[in-house]
Amino acid sequence: MKTRVLFVDDETLVLQGLQRMLRPLRHEWDMEFVESGPLALNRLATTPFDVVVSDMRMPVMDGAQLLNEVMRRHPRTVRIILSGHADQDLVLKAVGSTHQYLNKPCDPDLLRTTVQRAALLGDSLPNEKVKSLVAQMDSLPTLPAVYREVLAELRSPDTTLARVGEIFGRDVGLTAQVLKLVNSAFFGLRRSVSGPVDAVTFLGLDTIKALVLAMHTFSQFANSELAGLSFGALQRHSLLVAGFARALARQEFTGAKAADEAFVAGLLHDAGKLLLAANFKSHYLRVATVAGEGGLAPHAVELGVFGCTHAEVGGYLLGLWGLPANVVDAITWHHRPEDSGATQLNTAMLLHVADYLAHELEPAGGRVARPALHAEVLGRLGLEGRVEAWRETCRATLGTGGAA
Repeated sequence: MKTRVLFVDDETLVLQGLQRMLRPLRHEWDMEFVESGPLALNRLATTPFDVVVSDMRMPVMDGAQLLNEVMRRHPRTVRIILSGHADQDLVLKAVGSTHQYLNKPCDPDLLRTTVQRAALLGDSLPNEKVKSLVAQMDSLPTLPAVYREVLAELRSPDTTLARVGEIFGRDVGLTAQVLKLVNSAFFGLRRSVSGPVDAVTFLGLDTIKALVLAMHTFSQFANSELAGLSFGALQRHSLLVAGFARALARQEFTGAKAADEAFVAGLLHDAGKLLLAANFKSHYLRVATVAGEGGLAPHAVELGVFGCTHAEVGGYLLGLWGLPANVVDAITWHHRPEDSGATQLNTAMLLHVADYLAHELEPAGGRVARPALHAEVLGRLGLEGRVEAWRETCRATLGTGGAA
């Protein structure tokens, strides 16, 4: 089945240019072109589309307003903005409702890759429930303690980009939002950014201030507990896994990129828990209760309650946001590395091991079961003999602060 894509721009010449540019894709995509937000909503009311690609600056209804309405009325539709650099304020207004940002004029190959990747994420899902759940979400919650610390740091006369980046790196939700923006073509970067310090350095303090203010939306999550989920405990565990994953990647792979991607995957590997807890409070409270009373692993209970796990939910949304494929795959499969299709050691397998060892070396307590180590996958890849060396590496990492 062809991917259905709706393009929205108030300039007829722009739409005509898109039609000419994308004509070679007519055998892969069913494309329609309309000249305003209201016309787009009318078309969506009668025909389902997989993807909407909208200009930002339009009269009557701008791109941010349009995609907010698309999110509300058609939450399963992937939402992409086409914008110029002068649209930065409007783009920041659309952070919650937009999955991807692309520059105008847009490179045809980049547009094709972005739309195809977004469509394939949905088509390749092993569980349709993932798309259904994520379609109802637009943001990750932010930890208030980090929010306040960032604001205080930005007021300091001697603040540095590196310092702000370090603070962002402690927060699961805010890191995801920053990486979402910095990995978009709107900011003009032609490579993937995997680390929060690098992201902050590229975005600059003014944009960071705007993002921090946008995060004020999450002030409703002022307490450290939400639907049976402790933000503080999740944050500590995520940082620990991130540190372990980076240490293991440095041990097993060459080059800084692999270690950076492993660190980000570790930091965000449980982001799906925040999504589920923030958006489906009563359901996630049930997950926490059943896991605690039955001595079960939370992801196993999630499968029964939601029909999918936090790993799949987090991986899918972060994939829509354009994070590096290795990071997305690792997050998606960190509880089921056998499904990652790996024929050799990869980031997903290292993240699985890092998560397992984090639970082993610093158990959370209570009756909730730790995730199991998939020894059969390690055996199939000839890696079972590496586990003890990895354990010692992680023990040494604990002695240096975990995520240091």
